[in-house]
Amino acid sequence: MEELAAREKAILAMEQRGWPSAGAKERAIRERLGLAPVRYYQLLNALLDDERALRHDPVTVNRLRRIREERRSER
Repeated sequence: MEELAAREKAILAMEQRGWPSAGAKERAIRERLGLAPVRYYQLLNALLDDERALRHDPVTVNRLRRIREERRSER
């Protein structure tokens, strides 16, 4: 079984935190990961469909999957 890369683990770790504002999270994304927020969310969305991510952090991945599905159903 292949494991997640360090960057993928760092993305999931960012999602475990509570952020006081969207601006604080975006700043942390740029500073800690060196990614533009748009790219971060593209990578995060792909991770949510990756079974390796689910094995690594099932609580976070399942929570984010539920949120994503709720937003899709609102459209």
